[in-house]
Amino acid sequence: MPIEVGGKSLETDEEGYLANLSEWSEEAATALAEAEGIDMSTNHWEVVNFLREYYEEYQIAPAVRVLTKAIGKKLGKDKGNSKYLYELFPYGPAKQACKIAGLPKPTGCV
Repeated sequence: MPIEVGGKSLETDEEGYLANLSEWSEEAATALAEAEGIDMSTNHWEVVNFLREYYEEYQIAPAVRVLTKAIGKKLGKDKGNSKYLYELFPYGPAKQACKIAGLPKPTGCV
């Protein structure tokens, strides 16, 4: 089901992940977040931008345990915990945040 961004239609897979990762933009992220029922805040963007940097470096979307640990290292223990991440992304921090970040579904996510 495609999403509309700036008058352009972006293809997504059956689960709503962008089909073409290079089509991601902040506008696309906002549209993907809206489809997920999320109103993007500074904290959401911090996690999304972290995920994009992580993916660029390792070429893989991290599973939730790896994500939690890595965020804790970079952004501090108050943000590197499951409770905080689930408050931002209630349907799963790795799965939902990766979708909004325009990344593929993390390995190990059902």
